[in-house]
Amino acid sequence: MNTNRSTGRTDPGLTIGHLAKAAGVNVETVRYYQRIGLIREPVKPAQGYRCYPAAMVATIRFIKRAQELGFSLNEISDLLSLNAMNCDKARAIAEHKYAVIQQRIDDLNAIQRELSRLINACRKNVSGQEQCAIIATLSETTGNKSS
Repeated sequence: MNTNRSTGRTDPGLTIGHLAKAAGVNVETVRYYQRIGLIREPVKPAQGYRCYPAAMVATIRFIKRAQELGFSLNEISDLLSLNAMNCDKARAIAEHKYAVIQQRIDDLNAIQRELSRLINACRKNVSGQEQCAIIATLSETTGNKSS
């Protein structure tokens, strides 16, 4: 049981099932976050169920929102360890993530341009060969790389 500081009343807490439902995840997600150390597992009383503080719902929602933005679980752990006054550190983590995502976008754009070129070459049979331009180009590329 937890005591609510603003009301002075005792908060019985949430069971893992109620916590998961309130946070919009399944129970296994909560257990996984516990195993990897993103959230703490409450002590189990001698009789009864573990009770999670209601504030844990916000923590799990934070984790899910951060994942949707592409943050890794390690980065999320770092963000969770910061308090509201650590804006510089949080910004540094976000700027790094932004740079990584921008590089992925650039890489995907390059792949898209190359695929477009290959598709157009195949349509026009630019290679002048009987073989499909896509197959020929992929065969050349594969043959030139060493594993």
